[in-house]
Amino acid sequence: MSTDSDSIRLAIAPVLHWRDRVRAWPGSAAYARATNILIALAAASLPWSTTALAVFMLLWLVAVIPTFDWEQFILDLAQPAFALPVALVALAVLGLAWSEAGWTERLQGIKPLGKLLLLPFLLGYFQRSQRGLWVFLAFLVSCTLLMMLSWIVLALPQLKLAHTASDGVPVKNYLDQSQEFVLCAFALMLPALTALRARQWRIAAGTLALILLFVANMFYVVSARTALVTMPVLLVVFASLHLSRRATRLLFAAVALASLLVWTTSPYLRQRIADVGVEYRAHDTSGIASTAQRLTYWRKSVKFITEAPLIGHGTGAIRHLFTLDATGQTGLEAEVINNPHNQTFNVAIQWGLIGVLLLYAMWIGHIRLFAGRDLVTWIGLAIVVQNITSSLLNSHLSDFHEGWMYVIGVGVAGGMALRARRRRSWRTPVVRRRANTAQHIRCRPGEGRDP
Repeated sequence: MSTDSDSIRLAIAPVLHWRDRVRAWPGSAAYARATNILIALAAASLPWSTTALAVFMLLWLVAVIPTFDWEQFILDLAQPAFALPVALVALAVLGLAWSEAGWTERLQGIKPLGKLLLLPFLLGYFQRSQRGLWVFLAFLVSCTLLMMLSWIVLALPQLKLAHTASDGVPVKNYLDQSQEFVLCAFALMLPALTALRARQWRIAAGTLALILLFVANMFYVVSARTALVTMPVLLVVFASLHLSRRATRLLFAAVALASLLVWTTSPYLRQRIADVGVEYRAHDTSGIASTAQRLTYWRKSVKFITEAPLIGHGTGAIRHLFTLDATGQTGLEAEVINNPHNQTFNVAIQWGLIGVLLLYAMWIGHIRLFAGRDLVTWIGLAIVVQNITSSLLNSHLSDFHEGWMYVIGVGVAGGMALRARRRRSWRTPVVRRRANTAQHIRCRPGEGRDP
């Protein structure tokens, strides 16, 4: 009998061995490395392919779920940075109940915000992972390659990787490309400043050259006007956080001179700015133009919001409302859209004042994550400020590309900032105890201590 038992144990020993190895694998260094590589690949694929991004993010989520401390994750959900994105998606789900749109449009209304559900997972994961900079470096390298290719396809359009309407845009569109280049240029400003202060001239020269190449591409090749609006805002935020008053004055003087030089040497930029006036006048002649379209969409959006100011018209109601309003109209008034090109209007039409309060509370909660002055907090703050500013002229939190920039960027930087904050809070009591102990040793009995 024992012989049979021994034989069975010997037969199943390899199975048990591999079972134990599989169970232990999520906690191994190799598994953690593979998980970090997946999210880095997702960030690197963002400028190039929507499909690759979706695949890598799905693989990352599947890989990361077995590694979570779910008790800690539930506790983290009490924090605004974790809870508010989930609350906004939950409101969108509830908004299905009072929407008058068809069910196809209702379900499509949830989709743009669905990616926000990954924010708590990213924040939680990067509180543990020490490879968050891999993600930012992968994105920077990918955008640098795209920028170099942009200069090439400007001269040789036949080398485009996809059919795009704009010169100098190898893939996707100039709107997404401009947002990427703005973020990279401003994220590099702090490393450039740090290198200059440390007199590390080669690093400073390299980062400054890369910044100038990104900015020059937008001024001389192709750019979105939303990106041009975002740049001064980010410049002011950077100067207020990282420069003295004297350095700020010097920086803005240099920017003013550079802007004058660019204006006189870039026919493309002058034409882009001049088109604003042309497009505004097109509003009165029912011409189809960007500025005229936005003015029409915003005017109609305000009307829709006033009809249901508190809870809105429900999830997916935007296209339904524009369809009803377009009946019997012509020109721009007859356009039917599902995106009013303003994130606040996008939310307010569907979920009213409650949705707007949640949206701005989420943005403020994420800004509060980045109260430091180091590289990670600067990158995170730049991402949030860029999204808020550009969302005045677009629905960039709901848009695929810019929305994923926000989710990945805030998730990674926010998790790293939370880890650093917790590390400081753990160290502070220890430092205080050591200081008190040292003070006690230095003092004679009865001296130097509070009663």
